[in-house]
Amino acid sequence: MKITLIGGHGKVALLAEPLLVEAGHEVRAVIRNPDQVADIEATGAGAVVIDIQRLDEEGWKDLIADSDAVVWTAGAGGGDPERTYAVDRDGAIASMDAAARAGARRYVMVSYFGAGPDHGVDPDNGFFAYAESKAAADEHLRGTDLDWTILGPSGLTMEEPSGRIDVEAAESGTVSRANVAQVIAAVIDRPETFGRFVQFNDGETPIPEAVAGL
Repeated sequence: MKITLIGGHGKVALLAEPLLVEAGHEVRAVIRNPDQVADIEATGAGAVVIDIQRLDEEGWKDLIADSDAVVWTAGAGGGDPERTYAVDRDGAIASMDAAARAGARRYVMVSYFGAGPDHGVDPDNGFFAYAESKAAADEHLRGTDLDWTILGPSGLTMEEPSGRIDVEAAESGTVSRANVAQVIAAVIDRPETFGRFVQFNDGETPIPEAVAGL
């Protein structure tokens, strides 16, 4: 599968890329900073240097062309609401529309545990723009005819991967970024995850078993 992974130098992305490559996929990791190319190539993925905020419809079309799948792990990182809306809402939605036009049927969105219109984040909270952006982007994805999966990991840690998660938790806890990377690799070609919002913490169920049971 030819995968365009947007947000290629993020902590989760750098862990997911080698797993996807090892599984036999061809990964094109989209980054903004050319200084990060070597880090991308060290994972076995190819680097595409481009600022997604500057892409118009034609630019998005060219970026997604010839892809079978899109994985969105990008994030503006907070702090600047304008950029957050531009990347996490507008950029994400543009990538979905481009995927649909390009015939890249598979789309995996990394969101967060509790994302949605009823996220409950106070407008005065610095997280509000991100929560609003994710709510809008996730809702748009649900309205497409793409084979989508939305992942909702809980609070991210830098713990070593356990390879085990809990997809039945009612409340957000924590999950290692390495486990999130493993979940991305596990769901990418699993039809049983199509049309699902998968919220998860670290847990006791092996990731392949948790995914297969969705």
